[in-house]
Amino acid sequence: MIPDTISARIKKSGIVAVLIIDREEDGVPLAKALLAGGIDVMELTLRTDAALGALRRIRAEVPEMLAGVGTVLTPAQVDEVKLAGAEFAVSPGINPRVIKAAAEAGLPFGPGIVTPSDIEQALECGCKILKFFPAESSGGLAYIKSMAAPYLHLNVSFIPLGGVNEKNMATYLADPLIDAVGGSWLAPRDAIREGRWDEITALAKAAREIINRTPRA
Repeated sequence: MIPDTISARIKKSGIVAVLIIDREEDGVPLAKALLAGGIDVMELTLRTDAALGALRRIRAEVPEMLAGVGTVLTPAQVDEVKLAGAEFAVSPGINPRVIKAAAEAGLPFGPGIVTPSDIEQALECGCKILKFFPAESSGGLAYIKSMAAPYLHLNVSFIPLGGVNEKNMATYLADPLIDAVGGSWLAPRDAIREGRWDEITALAKAAREIINRTPRA
């Protein structure tokens, strides 16, 4: 469901900035602030009406950013995010109808999982790069490693989100099961709303420095 070109880009980045945006005009300066800090993969969540408008602007004006959409919950939303130019999409859980719609639309897609049954359902749908959510409250890296053990020969990998931050991200990234982490702390909603772009760049730089010094498989 996620082609090698995009999965390699996400793994090289090591982090996906996960964002809630309230005004579509904030999308371009936000993307530029993240890029200035060395982060070039972002996920705009469909929690506000501004997300798709912001995505369109980012795709038009900041092409060097790999821009996707999160919180995709229905087949209708799959069509909307594809039309808006999303380069990938993810969901917090696993819905076979949504995955099927994404496959039919040619939209790279990563479902959210938290149990072995979820993994098996994802594999049945052709998905091997999986969002693990909520990560820390569900047991963190120790739980991922234990849960994933029966599926390692199938080349599954994970992007944990939820409770992951600058203090624990290196532990996750050092494990070969982890392609990248979800960085919801990189651009707090109030910082975006208030246009605190230098603060967002500083947070992105700090995360990039951690990634660069973390040995990765």
